[in-house]
Amino acid sequence: MLRPEHPPVRALTELAARFGGELRGDADGVTLSGITLATADLRPGEAFVAIRGVNRHGAEFAAAAAAAGAVAVITDAAGAVPAADAGVPLVVVDDPRARLGEISAWVYGTGANDELPLLLGTTGTNGKTSVSHLLEGILAQLGVVTGLSSTAERHIAGDVIVSRLTTPEASEFHALLALMRERGVEAVAVEVSAQALSRHRVDGLMFDVAAFTNLSHDHLDDYADMREYFEAKLPLFSADRARRAVICLDSAAGADVAARCEVPYETIVTPDIAVDPTADADWRVTIVEERQDGTVFTLTARDGRALTTVVPTIGRHMAANAGLAIVMALQAGYAWERLAAALDGGRIDAYLPGRTQLVSGAQGPAIYVDFGHSPDAFEKTLAAVRRVTPGKVVMLFGADGDRDATKRFDMARTAVEGSDILVVTDHHPRFEDPDSIRATLVAGARAARPDAEIHEYSPPERAIRETVKLVTDGDAVLWAGPGHQDYRDIRGRRAPYSARELARRALRDAGWPVPDPVWPVPYPDDATPASDPERPA
Repeated sequence: MLRPEHPPVRALTELAARFGGELRGDADGVTLSGITLATADLRPGEAFVAIRGVNRHGAEFAAAAAAAGAVAVITDAAGAVPAADAGVPLVVVDDPRARLGEISAWVYGTGANDELPLLLGTTGTNGKTSVSHLLEGILAQLGVVTGLSSTAERHIAGDVIVSRLTTPEASEFHALLALMRERGVEAVAVEVSAQALSRHRVDGLMFDVAAFTNLSHDHLDDYADMREYFEAKLPLFSADRARRAVICLDSAAGADVAARCEVPYETIVTPDIAVDPTADADWRVTIVEERQDGTVFTLTARDGRALTTVVPTIGRHMAANAGLAIVMALQAGYAWERLAAALDGGRIDAYLPGRTQLVSGAQGPAIYVDFGHSPDAFEKTLAAVRRVTPGKVVMLFGADGDRDATKRFDMARTAVEGSDILVVTDHHPRFEDPDSIRATLVAGARAARPDAEIHEYSPPERAIRETVKLVTDGDAVLWAGPGHQDYRDIRGRRAPYSARELARRALRDAGWPVPDPVWPVPYPDDATPASDPERPA
């Protein structure tokens, strides 16, 4: 967890009074300089917030927090009992998780009325990370000092930190925002998940612009059905969370978001991928050319303004993401003339880690590593690879363990229908049996295309080597799922792992030239990645 270097100092008595908390213990003269949910991240002088978890109450760790330097514990009535002997004062509030955002905003001075960088938040099923990184790249081209919070990374005025959660906990987010303010960040691109909204991770924040990408099947392990999943995203478009909005109409849910949006908004559509290509929108993205090094598109306003630029990755959906990012910048107050001068006739200068990322060289088969892990993402990305590939397209993928299992059949169907050859492997098995996950995927693929060429290999280290043997110059491999991630979750252990580096090694071993990587490698070149024991599936 990152903190501001010069945090405000707050009185514990004032905190209790402001948020209706019951003080227990001697709080006279007690001040705090931060707030956290995790004892491992706690720094001396901070308050520890103890909430009920799935299996245990955080208050059980109150004594450990006090030993680490916590000056107080904020908890609920149930937590006050085990925390009573921690030796520090308690502030007892109803539902401390729900209050964490507003308390954190007060502690760090990052509330809606404070002087902060522009906050530009994006939600939706797919495209959140891409829009956030593209938006940051666009603003940097304008000379803006930027910040970023995405699934992949956190950026602070040029410094890069690997992310742990798509959207950090509220206490971490407000501390991060306070640090960005200290370092002169002017605008922050933020990826906002449905879970972040449901679990109060963005409470206490006011977004200057909120954006919606699309809605498709995902996260039904967290939500009862697609309606509940959709409803979880809507609070971002309420008047108490955002000032303006940009809504993409490419999925059917876009019109529903617009109908219920409580703030002024503009709409955007990409007819080449929209469910309704004739949708009336304020902005339109027209695909000009698809190339292996990027996608050329024109963004046109209802009033006739237009610019043509290149998004540095393949896919019509990536052009849609870039168009959305440009309109978000406009809604944030950056002038059209300034954006057109930076982008028209040129290229968006952005790095999208693990988003249809080409890791191969100019000779040999093309290998793309992508983070997509939903049927809709598979369909769009496979189609994009197909349009720039003269030869055959091979799909390599696995599925998450202990996550939404209802989408696995559709993932397999989409993968086999969009590829010439399918290779099934492991992803994050977590505590699930990887053999069972693969069996489900193979069965789904066989049901969709009984005559398809399907291979099954475990672990992924073997799968990519075998996959490279199936392709040659002019062919392409799409390895979907791992993207930018530098680990695999195997029975609760994060084993070092990089699909991008494994793909490069497989190409090199097959005799194909590969370029130098531009990303961190999580293990030395001469090491064997820690993973499941190699065994034929």
